Amino acid sequence: MPLKDAARFAVSHLQVLDEQGRVDEKLDPKLPDADLVKLYEAMTLAREADQRMLKLQRQGRMGTFPLSTGQEAAVCGVAFAMREQDWFVPSYRELGAMLMRGYPLLQYMRYWNGYEEGNTLPEKGRNLPIAAIVGSQALHAVGVAYATRLRREPAAVVTYFGDGASSEGDVLEAMNFAGVWQAPVVFVCMNNQWAISLPREAQTRAETIAQKAIAFGFEGIQVDGNDVLAVYKATNAALERARAGGGPTLIEAITYRLMMHTTADDPKRYRPEDEVAEEWKKDPLARLKTLLERRGIWNDDLQGGLEAKARRAVEEAVAALEEPYPIKPDAAFDHVFAQPTDDLEAQRAEFLAEVHRAAGEASHG
Repeated sequence: MPLKDAARFAVSHLQVLDEQGRVDEKLDPKLPDADLVKLYEAMTLAREADQRMLKLQRQGRMGTFPLSTGQEAAVCGVAFAMREQDWFVPSYRELGAMLMRGYPLLQYMRYWNGYEEGNTLPEKGRNLPIAAIVGSQALHAVGVAYATRLRREPAAVVTYFGDGASSEGDVLEAMNFAGVWQAPVVFVCMNNQWAISLPREAQTRAETIAQKAIAFGFEGIQVDGNDVLAVYKATNAALERARAGGGPTLIEAITYRLMMHTTADDPKRYRPEDEVAEEWKKDPLARLKTLLERRGIWNDDLQGGLEAKARRAVEEAVAALEEPYPIKPDAAFDHVFAQPTDDLEAQRAEFLAEVHRAAGEASHG
């Protein structure tokens, strides 16, 4: 009996904008100049906020948080391809996309400063809150996507996770259900090469993460995650396919975590500094800025104005953050269910009674 191939597969890699800011004209998504500037503004604001929060944390004015510096293209390029009716299901390192989706920077800062209220979302917008449990949000995204399909809505769902999460059971189960149900969901794996201190090659033998989609029966593509045009192009195609009933897609965005995993981490203990220096040469902001300059739509004056505007926006949020803020001790009970249950309200009452009792004891010494 002959041995023959049962099936053959391939994974494509997409790059449109290279490290020198040159565009592959055949692959260019042809975004208008105004859209390119909007993307650059969003990425710049995300970088400014990230770096300002790091300084605040080092000064003891901000809690532990995960940095997103270096991943702005992978994050913002995806959000730019989304429509208002699409659902956004984040992980915890998507600051730029969250701001683009209308999440206030002040709320983001409050969340990472320990306020439960910081994860309260604006009433308008199809956005889910930050998910700090690794990979858990992928299941939520598939559930939302399945509901969207049942309701016959012309919408899709986007969820993010990291390369480490791609080995988590939650993510693999989510992708399996998405494939079986043909759920309109786009999985975006931000492969930043490090799952905290574990390098990419030590946590999976798979040659690419994109190929994991093949096992679940849907399309996977690898993109240069520091190339915002490639990220946008791949996401836009995946979203259009999902909205048209074509099922899910996995996008592996190859990027790099230029800073620490969180502010509680010291990457110098496990990551060579020359590797980091090489990755800074692929900085997504510098790449897009070079493109804008090549097209004659950017100059030093515009750059100075943008940086000043971003600093003002961040400083306004910092000032508001450090204003006295009333703490609502039972905030954690507010958004568990759309309609509170009797059991939940009983737990709230018991909790508040304990808080008041403890406060009374403290006031009487």
